[in-house]
This record gives sequence, structure tokens and C-alpha cells, in this order.
Amino acid sequence: MTGRNMQTRRIAIFGATGSIGINTLDVIGQLGGREAFEITAVTGNANVAALARLAIEHGAAMAVTADESRYSELKQALSGTGIRAAAGTSGLDEAADQGNDVVMAAIVGTAGLAPTLKAAAAGADIALANKECLVSAGPLFMEAVKRGGGMLIPVDSEHSAIFQVFAENQRRALDRVIITASGGPFRAMTLDEMRHVDAATARAHPNWSMGLKISIDSASMFNKALEMIEAQHLFDLAPEQVEVVVHPQSIIHSMVGYADGSILAQLGSPDMRTAIGYALSYPERRPLSVEKLDFARLARLDFEAPDEARFPALRLARLAMERGGLQGAVLNGAKEIALEAFIDGRCGFLEMAEITGAVMEEMRDLPAAAAIEDVFVADGEARRRAAKRVGD
Repeated sequence: MTGRNMQTRRIAIFGATGSIGINTLDVIGQLGGREAFEITAVTGNANVAALARLAIEHGAAMAVTADESRYSELKQALSGTGIRAAAGTSGLDEAADQGNDVVMAAIVGTAGLAPTLKAAAAGADIALANKECLVSAGPLFMEAVKRGGGMLIPVDSEHSAIFQVFAENQRRALDRVIITASGGPFRAMTLDEMRHVDAATARAHPNWSMGLKISIDSASMFNKALEMIEAQHLFDLAPEQVEVVVHPQSIIHSMVGYADGSILAQLGSPDMRTAIGYALSYPERRPLSVEKLDFARLARLDFEAPDEARFPALRLARLAMERGGLQGAVLNGAKEIALEAFIDGRCGFLEMAEITGAVMEEMRDLPAAAAIEDVFVADGEARRRAAKRVGD
């Protein structure tokens, strides 16, 4: 954060009504509340009632709904509170440019890309929980952070773990990063069994409580595919330096390997507040009310190689990393349409990767993005082509 100390800092929370946003507000309370943080803005989408309640409860100066049609509803909910209401793209842009010391970037999907880029360009430190910023626009986003002069601190548990044990002064000795995956609910299923699962089964994650789409991404390992691409950009890695290992207990959140054979790992209970707390306290470590690890009770930690035949999303991620350009944006856009089709029962579980891979092949020769508009064009075209394949 600006100043890198625990004086009162200005923070905007993008995606305040989601799980990351709600946990961020909980962590802020544990780290000193209003004495430590001045909340400049909270943003949300359709759940205006929850957004207004959070803004009032936590003393935000401004609340923004991304849905312009909900502006009047939000304004009415905040009437008499002194909290300013705003909506749409202009409202999100305003929230991004409030002299923030830190922005929690937790808007889901490509909707979070533009306001997070604006916040980075304005010089805020970015606590990044939005995958699309790096998956779809990695080089543009990293350049915006560099120009703005702030820091980029990952909030995903895997990338936070790597960040915590990544010794920048030992970069020349870096060998690889190892992203851990729980394996999801289908870790032990056969390929044939996986062909017949439905969305209700796919959302039942064994270790984490998450929303529908991210739970299915976990079951298909598309979440790991996105995390591989994120890690490449975040830590400036070659594709071959990014590995994935299945670790069912979700206790080791990720590891970094060095040339001398040493492996450094970050361990902790599966609680997203640990990574959030580290991002908001960095470089300090502040006390949090999270479960402490009891190693005697753990008894064992298991690992296995991921099966790319059953989880082809990992292979697609490596293709995107090797090809570069806009392949990350294409992968993400096509995957989103395939995911919606699976949820609606219009395609099978394994077909999500087949559709995504086919669109990536069709769009493999796109050049690198020169501007954010190029990312949105590639994303839109990938979604259009994926939708056509679902409909065929």
C-alpha cells in the first residue's frame, strides 16, 4: 500500500457484494476497521439492497451499481445517509479514481477489467482477485501497474502463496512455480463417468464454499488453467516454469522451486481471509481469526499429477501461454459461453473444453493487444463463435 504502513488508508472495494468483497470487509474489521481504512467506494451489480446495506454498515463514501437501470433504486436506498450513489461505467471509473491507496479488485469477469486498469493507472495498489485482468489482458495490465507506480498483490490463494515465498532477489535461481489444485469433486472419476455429470454435481466442491460458476470451473480445472496464465504474467515466467499438482487437502496453497533443489511452500487452512489479510497488510502480517493448522490432526498431505485427458483445460492453458497474443482472452471468452451452456444443460461437462479448444484454434493467429479495445473485441468474437458451436 502507499506508504507501506498501517496509517489510515483509502480503499475501494470492487465487487463488494461477492464472497471476496464480503470477506474483505470482515478482514478490514479485524485490521482496525475505520481507524485503519477509509472506504472510498463499494461497488456491486444487481443486488442493490445488499450493496446499500454494506455501504451504510461500513461507512463508505460512495456506492456504485454496475447496472445503470438500478441507479434510482440505489439512490433511494441511500437517501438521507450522505453516501453518494453512482452507476454504470462512469460510476465505476469514478470509484477507481478516488485517490485510493488500495483497490480490492473482485468484480467477476471481464466487467472488472476496465475499472481495475483505471485504478492501476491512477497509482493505487491493486489487491487482485479478478482473473480476467491477467488472463485476458496480462501485458496491458502489467504495463498499467508499472506506469501507475503501485503494487500488484494477488488475492487468489495460489498466487498469494507464490507471492509470499517468491524471493525477487533470487529470480535468477528460480526454477519453477507449482500451483496446487484440490482436484475438485471429480478427481477420482473416470473419463466416461465425467461425460455424464450435471451442474448440480459439479458445483459440490470438497474444500471451498464458492459460487456456482467458480465451483464448476474448479471441477473442470478451468480455474487452474486461468491460474497458470495468471502466474505467467504476474511473475514473468516462461510457460514451462508453471506446473500444476493435485493436492486434495488444500493445505499447501502453492510452491516455488529454486535451482538448488529447494522448494518453498505456503501452508494454511483453506480460508480466503488469509490471502486478503496479507494483501491489505503487506508487508506486515497482522493477526486474523482464521483456523490454525494442527499438524498432528492433518496426519497426511497427498499429491498426484493432474490427468490432462480428464482435465483438458490444463492443456488449453499451456497452448495459450505458448501462443501468447490474445489467446488468453479467447480461451476465457469461449469458456464462459461453454460454461453457461453446461449450466443450462445445452452441452456436456467435457464438451466445455472441446468447444473452447475449437475456438482457440480458429482464432490462434490474432496479434497481441495494442489497447484494451482489442481485448474486448477478441473476447466478444470468441463468445460469438462458442455460442455458434453450442447451437450447432
